[in-house]
Amino acid sequence: MAIYHFSAKVISRAVGSSAVAAAAYRSADRLHDERLGRAHDFSNKAGVVHSEVLLPEGAPEEWRDREKLWNDVEAAEIRKDAQLAREIEFAIPREMTEKQGIELARDFVQSEFVDRGMIADLNVHWDIGADGLARPHAHVMLTMREIRIGEDGSAEFGAKVRDWNRTELLTHWREAWGTHVNERLASLDIDARIDHRSLEAQGIDLEPQHKIGPAASRMVEQGLEVDRAEEHLDIARRNGEKLLANPSIALDTITHHQATFTNRDLAMFVHRHSAGTIQFDAVMGAVKASPDLIALGKDGRGEDRFTSRAMIETEQRLERATATLDARRNHGVAERHRERALASASERGLDLSAEQRGALEHVTSARGISNVIGYAGTGKSAMLGVAREAWEAAGYNVQGAALSGIAAEGLEYGSGIASRTLASLEHQWGQDRERLTSNHILVIDEAGMVGTRQLERVLSEAESQGAKVVLVGDPQQLQAIEAGAAFRAAAERHGAVEIMDIRRQQEEWQREATRELATGRTGAAIGRYVEAGHVHAAETREAARAELVDAWDRDRQAHPGASRIILTHTNDEARLLNAEVRERLKEGGALAKEVGITVERGERAFASGDRIIFLRNGRELGVKNGSLGSVESVSPARMAVTLDDGRRVAFDLKDYAHLDHGYAATIHKAQGMTVDRVQVLATPGVDSHSTYVALSRHREQVSLYYGRDDFANQSKLVRFASRERGKDMASDYKVAEATKAAEPKRSMFDGFKLTVSRKALDAPAPKLRRDARLSEVKISARSLDPAAARSPLERAVERFARVTKEIVDVRCAGGKELPHELDSYRKAYSQLDALRPGGASDLREAFGKSYKLTSQAAEGKTAGAIAAMDREAAARAAERAAAERAGRERARQAAETEKRAELFVASWKEESLRARKAPTYAARDEARANLNDMAKSLHRDPQLESLLQNRRADLGLKSSATGSLSHDLQQYLGRSRGMGISM
Repeated sequence: MAIYHFSAKVISRAVGSSAVAAAAYRSADRLHDERLGRAHDFSNKAGVVHSEVLLPEGAPEEWRDREKLWNDVEAAEIRKDAQLAREIEFAIPREMTEKQGIELARDFVQSEFVDRGMIADLNVHWDIGADGLARPHAHVMLTMREIRIGEDGSAEFGAKVRDWNRTELLTHWREAWGTHVNERLASLDIDARIDHRSLEAQGIDLEPQHKIGPAASRMVEQGLEVDRAEEHLDIARRNGEKLLANPSIALDTITHHQATFTNRDLAMFVHRHSAGTIQFDAVMGAVKASPDLIALGKDGRGEDRFTSRAMIETEQRLERATATLDARRNHGVAERHRERALASASERGLDLSAEQRGALEHVTSARGISNVIGYAGTGKSAMLGVAREAWEAAGYNVQGAALSGIAAEGLEYGSGIASRTLASLEHQWGQDRERLTSNHILVIDEAGMVGTRQLERVLSEAESQGAKVVLVGDPQQLQAIEAGAAFRAAAERHGAVEIMDIRRQQEEWQREATRELATGRTGAAIGRYVEAGHVHAAETREAARAELVDAWDRDRQAHPGASRIILTHTNDEARLLNAEVRERLKEGGALAKEVGITVERGERAFASGDRIIFLRNGRELGVKNGSLGSVESVSPARMAVTLDDGRRVAFDLKDYAHLDHGYAATIHKAQGMTVDRVQVLATPGVDSHSTYVALSRHREQVSLYYGRDDFANQSKLVRFASRERGKDMASDYKVAEATKAAEPKRSMFDGFKLTVSRKALDAPAPKLRRDARLSEVKISARSLDPAAARSPLERAVERFARVTKEIVDVRCAGGKELPHELDSYRKAYSQLDALRPGGASDLREAFGKSYKLTSQAAEGKTAGAIAAMDREAAARAAERAAAERAGRERARQAAETEKRAELFVASWKEESLRARKAPTYAARDEARANLNDMAKSLHRDPQLESLLQNRRADLGLKSSATGSLSHDLQQYLGRSRGMGISM
């Protein structure tokens, strides 16, 4: 499982650091430090698979020499506490090959650091951990000063660039790394993703862990003190303890982005958040025994799939909300209002098709929820515009919403419905502002991109406030980022009206191709474009990119009034395409004088006439993330832009700098977009959903380009472009677990067996009928454990729980247990201990933490208690093992420290003798420098310094002194030099 790690720190003299030494260590090189007059040799360090210095434009080539670069950096800094360099460290997904990981790191460093003017010393480490798994990561050392070119052409370091220290920039880098990695993983067809947000921001009650490299791991194994390694393991151990205490944390986290998961997904998550084999096994056992783990049987590939109780309950709440809304008939629109809205649209030249009229009647009916599935380009927004007029004429308030800003903008532009993002709506509701009422119609566009949890929250709010909801989307287009396929499920269970008559494309064969894309016949659709001459293959992706730009330029000149966009899968490709397009425009004189500007993604040049894309919602400006426009005028401080909807906005770049060139964009930003002409560059990350979106944005023409280094032939292109990656719902499966009849106001999951039998997990589970409702899923706890006979352990646990509960109930009521009750307790305790030594004590601990667990076990539902007993035993065993390991480690460290103390004293005496008998001043200075380094090193090794306090006389100091040994040794060396003593 790909892991997110991105950290930044400053390498500073204030803590005794040297930029040259840091560069030598990270590159596994031998570099001479001119300031300290010594060499730093780490050439024996293993694991460095790539090392290079990347220079920004204008930097001298001599700085590609790492030794020259960092010595010049040191020379430019005169303060004793100077900040020398910034270091960025990030984890590379281990799912990638070395070559792929290096390319990933190089591309990110180039675009985010070097293009901003920094010199970057990049080193990629591909170490193997003690667990045998790769731990690939990169260290990037960055310069902090601008590069100044003198009149004679020589280069030197100038002033420090304070803008590179902004917190907002670090936040951007963290997010940009996550986006960069996920795009590359998708383009390589690797089924893994990372999340740049903190665990707290993701709602995960776990501590974030620092990365700990193999070098530090080896130091720990050698008995050296490594604070970071210890902290890393402590965090992992504490997270493991949290998971043992509350296994549902693991389930909630895993199901954040996917409604169901496999054993492998679970194991990789637990490995990340536990310390050692014992705790890993204990956590895995606790999660698998958790009553919140729901087995779903096998998927289409034969893998066991699971979900969480919380996900099932979320889907239940969603179903209840949609069922309640579907049953209501409170929002009818009189026929006269519909007819008047249709007549008004006809006067504007808009005549709805029969399908659109059917959809209009459906959404303006009295039902509390209406679902509309519309293929791309079928005129859903136009239909909603007419519906808006009818609703408003009937006295309703109409509110639009979508997951993304650009989709909300598209809904508002196409229908006239005032729209905003769902996140913005939820925020307002959380502040008890702008709440829905029974007079509201809430229209949610691109509903297929909304995750189950978010849609459940929104629909539950609408249901509780009595509002009507209209869900509009296409389940075949881009999938939800978060878990689930809620819109598809709602449409299947409560019905939907479909609009299949494509109106966007002008030619019938293109409309038929869009219908084929919408129904999963991707190969047939691409075949149509091949026959029409709109699919172009080149030998390489680079050549395909060049051909695309050539065609774009010819098309621009042939159709100057047409709107257009270039689409591709990743931001990296979009950036390259933007750069090549601008070069072509500059060569043709189509752009005015450029102005260099620092925007959120780095240094960019803009000119009047440039196309730009806005990258963040700007409420004051009225722009959304994904809005497109053309630059009217630009200066270093201000820009004026004409948006594609005709509005004009002007803004100071210090207030809004979230923009980039807009000739090319990612397919993900294009959902909801309509333009005249489109060029598409296909890369290996394509699937049926992105292909559908990319090839359906145009009115007049779309052309597809690809390189044979990505797709050897057209068949391979079709195979990749046809891949189905639709998300699932837990309710798509027949749950392999079940329950007794639910009591009033109790969850359907109360009373679940906590152990999952292997037979139950191995048995394939048939898929749920598409027209079935979650409430129809029958769940039986007996299916989990077919054995009807209860074991002696189960009976002993029930007895112990029953007498425990009786005593607890008496004490809670203010009474005191009777002697015979205590005798029963002792007897039950002994009987349980006889069957499971130490088990009674473990179970007592578990019962002390949960009265509900005690009550369930007393009723005969003992699986949860047995699982809790197992967890307590595992935790106790882990604590014992940890204590034993810690004792052995302390003893080993003490012995190792004794050896190091002996070595230090011997080395000190040897260097002192060299200094006294040195034949030359240079040799004496070298020996003194080594002594000084040894003295300073004690400051960073308090354990060794403490042990050497009793050996001051061996080091040439007075044994009665009590100050810092490191400080006293440095003073002693200073006095010796000051008095001219040759030691």
